[in-house]
Amino acid sequence: SVMRRRSAPQPPRHHHWNPCSSDSPSPGVSPLEDGRPFLIGGRWSHTATTAPVRNPYTGETIAHVCQAGPAEAEAAVQSSVEGAVAMRRLSGYARSTLLQNAAHALQSRQEEFARTMMAEAGKPLTDARREVGRAIQTFSIAGEEAKRIGGEVVPLDWSPGMESYWGVTRRFPIGPILGITPFNFPLNLVVHKVAPALAAGNSILIKPAPQTPLTSLLLAELLLEAGVPPGGLNVLPCDNRVAEQLVVDPRFKLLSFTGSAPVGWMLKAKCGKKKVVLELGGNAAVIVEPDADLDYVAQRCVTGGFSYAGQTCISVQRIFVHESIVAAFTENLVARVERLETGDPGNERTVVGPLIDPGAAQRIEGWIGDAVAQGARVLSGGTRVGSVVRPTVLSQVTPAMKVSCQEVFGPLVTITPYREFDDVLKAVNESEYGLQAGVFTSNIGRIFQAFEQLEVGAVLANEIPTFRADHMPYGGVKDSGIGREGLRYAIEDMTEPKLLVMNLRRP
Repeated sequence: SVMRRRSAPQPPRHHHWNPCSSDSPSPGVSPLEDGRPFLIGGRWSHTATTAPVRNPYTGETIAHVCQAGPAEAEAAVQSSVEGAVAMRRLSGYARSTLLQNAAHALQSRQEEFARTMMAEAGKPLTDARREVGRAIQTFSIAGEEAKRIGGEVVPLDWSPGMESYWGVTRRFPIGPILGITPFNFPLNLVVHKVAPALAAGNSILIKPAPQTPLTSLLLAELLLEAGVPPGGLNVLPCDNRVAEQLVVDPRFKLLSFTGSAPVGWMLKAKCGKKKVVLELGGNAAVIVEPDADLDYVAQRCVTGGFSYAGQTCISVQRIFVHESIVAAFTENLVARVERLETGDPGNERTVVGPLIDPGAAQRIEGWIGDAVAQGARVLSGGTRVGSVVRPTVLSQVTPAMKVSCQEVFGPLVTITPYREFDDVLKAVNESEYGLQAGVFTSNIGRIFQAFEQLEVGAVLANEIPTFRADHMPYGGVKDSGIGREGLRYAIEDMTEPKLLVMNLRRP
């Protein structure tokens, strides 16, 4: 049973090392000379090849992590195949218990996880703590959903001669799953793949983002202690060449990828016959009608546009404001933006911390410069210091500018006036992306018009598109991806329905 798996091999003694604690090794020194090990088959493995993990704010190396090669990848895939057999044998009760154990264990180690994310992702500490709380909830919901994977009775007696036939469906685990995760939510987006996979009775191999492997490895340790069978979870930091080896391997039955659109669609093309779920990018839009509460909308747009330096695929990016209120709204929003605390993610007042690396900050600075050269006006921000881009508000933008038509993934919003509601719906749809959009109005007719006509995965009425509840169906259309996450909806992709037909003819 899950409760008896306390004898699983434990990680080396350094496994509770916290890169942000006062007694941690000095920056640039790995906890072990040969690097932080990865997890295959319930055991911690070292390799001679390591990669540094750097603090995005200071640039200092906080750890070295062992990198898997082709041989380790093959071992991990085989372990996932064996782990799928073990997971499939677990009862719904056992899987639910495992996930509730994980939620309770994470509850007791919240600060450790939060400070690890702050160190390797540059995530402001308050945001990191909030992410841990969400991950606890994600595990808890998955534990409930593990007991609700049912089926249905299908009546088959609708045709003559079929009077004695009954059908019953049940969902079965799909098998080994490959999860590739991004840097921006290094805990909760990993849990959004791991938790439903385990709830459904599958094994899963996680390839974490190269910038943020420490949180995934810490999570693997926690799940071992919670009782995951050997091979039920493998975590494999590796380079792109090895990752491609995993993607094309037919023993995986599903690829779940969260990341950029170009990489996601490229991987889908290599996947062969396996199922694919892609959670990709966006340039989320907000529509502000004249009857909206401008104070509330401005406050929510600042939260949605600048939290974690805008490094969220549903970060507010394009704000369309009715021309009758655009001046008042812009003044309100800019005043709030200029009060935002920026810089050190360890400062609990910081809202806008560093971008994940200097290259990302330089790219955004370049896009701002391009927009200004094409006629855009900087109302606030627009400058960079190291990896920190000051929160930026642009007006007089055009749809062809990169800050409008592409995903900025940084602390930048644009403000565009509109006159007619039909026209602004068309403007929102003039995007290759379609993840989520927000509409602020008390006009129920316009809310439903937006719901019917906007080409997105979700419309938020009187809320920013950055909103996400962890159990809701989450995903997009067009270049924003295919499939949905959210525990019950992910479980549907991670299981296959099977039909049992019964001929109950009496002798």
